[in-house]
Order: sequence, then structure tokens, then C-alpha cells
Amino acid sequence: MTATATRLEQKRRLTGAFPGPRSQELAQRRSAVVAAGVASSVPVYAADADGAIIRDVDGNQFIDLGSGIAVTSVGASDPAVVAAVQESVEHFTHTCFMVTPYEGYIAVAEQLNALTPGDHEKRTVLFNSGAEAVENAVKVARLATGRNAVVVFDHAYHGRTNLTMALTAKSMPYKHGFGPFAPEVYRVPMSYPYREETDIKGEDAARRAISMIEKQVGADQVAAILIEPVQGEGGFIVPAEGFLPTLAAWAKETGVVFIADEVQSGFCRTGAWFASEHENVVPDLITMAKGIAGGLPLSAVTGRADLLDAVHGGGLGGTYGGNPVACAAALAAIETMKEQDLAARAARIGDTISSRLRAVAEKTDIIGEVRGRGAMMAVELVKPGTAATTKEPNPEATKAIVQAALAEGVILLTCGTYGNVIRLLPPLVIGDELLTDALDVLEAAILAA
Repeated sequence: MTATATRLEQKRRLTGAFPGPRSQELAQRRSAVVAAGVASSVPVYAADADGAIIRDVDGNQFIDLGSGIAVTSVGASDPAVVAAVQESVEHFTHTCFMVTPYEGYIAVAEQLNALTPGDHEKRTVLFNSGAEAVENAVKVARLATGRNAVVVFDHAYHGRTNLTMALTAKSMPYKHGFGPFAPEVYRVPMSYPYREETDIKGEDAARRAISMIEKQVGADQVAAILIEPVQGEGGFIVPAEGFLPTLAAWAKETGVVFIADEVQSGFCRTGAWFASEHENVVPDLITMAKGIAGGLPLSAVTGRADLLDAVHGGGLGGTYGGNPVACAAALAAIETMKEQDLAARAARIGDTISSRLRAVAEKTDIIGEVRGRGAMMAVELVKPGTAATTKEPNPEATKAIVQAALAEGVILLTCGTYGNVIRLLPPLVIGDELLTDALDVLEAAILAA
């Protein structure tokens, strides 16, 4: 891997009061004009970001182990992305692909058709956000199959629009008070190895879900199964081996469209270009966003040509979908991923985090499980003394650890249905020295909890 050149020194640095006076001033201005429903987990305001470092308006430098929720996988302000964006905006910022098309959209589609699993004929359509991609994948599946039902899973997160809220499992804060929701959405049990009541194999967990689908919905009524190969907001849950292939095989047998939501797990994050590849699953449709464009808003649905071409002209699209500047950024980000082999780098990051956190787990009884794939790692925290018995979630310790790490200059994110999971999503270009420093801070915070 060739290191990316950076502008900011790749070290954490705290200059004084936290949050500083400029951040406090901006917080006051924000409270007067920004809707209260928009929450921020970190009380400082960014002035610059580069590589794996975020500098706030008071000059503090933080190690970013969140990557803007898995977005800046190639690092903040990746030089190739910056250059591509600068070159693009000199020509045009928008024409709308549905009015006056342009080459960048086609080039991104060519890349996604080649990179996603499977050697079948594919098509791609571009959008703006992950939720928009998921919603359109469901539209495609329903039209192509002539069926209505969509099957989703416990702990799932698929977005905040009306349909994707229905697809999402967790009520607070994503769904609470926002109903009624879209109909014909059915939820079945996920494979969650750490919290299974009995030791159940992946194939058996899949058959449990399939049995529920067949009894309560009917296979001939199901348009699509929608699943995150590694669940994101639900807790970075990696299903037991065999779960995904068994579901995919059943979907193929019954004419159900198998949709892999790779919005958070895609683009080298898990040590492969897409998390589906770890068990050789070839989805019918894949939804993508986040890491696709180095920080610019872009999303996509890629999949079987017969499914996507079944939609009538004008049935897919959007004013900003596949914006030319975002497409330029995506092409540059993908090239960076290839040149630096960031999939392999993600795997090495995962090995480092996993071995380090498992060693920490031997020193404390509040770590229930360390899990994940590649640079999509998590630690699930439980109440003291319950790891081997009730596995009682410990959101209080989770919050305390994140706050303690932030006070030392490390940004962490939480997730999980029970609010008790710390997720680690470092930029894939983070240096070993910086990663080790961040893990030192995390270890100290865990042991102090």
C-alpha cells in the first residue's frame, strides 16, 4: 500500500478547554436556527479534515474512527478525489442525467457492474442516498416480480424515508412517532450468534426465517428479501456462516429477489469489495452509498439486467441522481481503492483491532463480544458479571467510554439495538501508528469504565 499524502499532521492534539470557545459559540448559533431533531454525537465543530484526522474550529485534532459513518474510507480530503472534483466543477456542476446525460454517470455504472459480485449481465442506476437506493431496489423488485411483500430482519437499518423506516427495525430514534408506515413489510429473526438462546448453525437460523416467511407470508407473495450482509446500526452483527447462502439459495428457488444492502459494508470496508463476497453470495440487486464517492453524496443500485431493465422508461431516476461532480469523485475514490489495495488494508486493520480488543476483553468482564469483518469492527458491552449468563446490555458504560475517548482526542461511534455497541470504522488509509494510538485510548477508556 502506497501511503496517501496528507496536509494535516496525522496525530491527535488537544489544545485546551473541551469543547473550545469557538465550538461553544457555534453550538449557541446552531440552537437558534437548526432543528432540534438533528442530533450530533460530538460537541465540537470541524474546520478541516484530512486522512484520519479531524481538526476542530479551536485547533484540536481528533483521530476519526468513524469516517463520517463509513463514508471517508479513502480518507478525508483524498488528493485524488479533491483533484477530480476540482476538475469536474470547472466544466459543469449539474445538467440532470435525465435531461442532458454525460459520460461520468456511464463510467461509474461500468465500474460498479464490474466490481459487484457475479459475472452475469448487469445494469446500474444512480441516486443520492442509501435510503433512496434501498427504496428504488424495492420498487424494482416489486415491479419485476409482480409481488408486493418485502422481508426484512430483526436489528435491520435501511434508512429514514417512509418506506425505509418501515424496513428498519429500531423504533427510537428512527421510527418513533413518524407512522403510519408503508405496508407489506414482514420482519423475521436475524442470525445474531452472540444473542441466540441456543447454539444454532447459520443454515438452521436461515431455515427458521424461511419457515416463518412461508407460513406467514407465502413464498409466492414475496417480491424481495432485503438484508445487510453485516448489519450496521443494529450492532455490526455478522450472521453465522451459512445464513446468507441459505437465504440466497431459497430466494433463487422461489423467484424472490435477493437484495444485499451494502450501503455501510461496501467498498473494501470488510476486507473485500463487498461483504457478500465473504461467503460467495451473488445478490440479485446490491444497494450502495457511503464509501462510494469519498464524501460526496452518491448511491447506486446495481444488479441483474433483466430486473432493472424491466422498469418502464422514466420509472427510475431523480433530479440530482448521479450528479456529475459526485460521479467524478466516485471514479477517483474507486481508483484509490484499487491502487492502494484498500480491501487488503481493511483486512489488516481488522486483524489489528480484533487482536487488541480480544486482549482487552481478558482484562475486564464488561466486554461481551468482539466481532466484525475487516475495518468494520465492534465491541458489545454488557453489565459486569453477565457476559457468560444473561448478557445484559450496558449502554451506560458504552456512553461513558465514548465520552472518555473523545476527551482524549478519539472519535468513536455507537450502534446496536440496545445502545451497547461501540463500532470502529477507521479510514482505510489510517497509519499503523495512529491506529495504535487510538486503540491505546480506547483500551484505557474501557478499563476505566
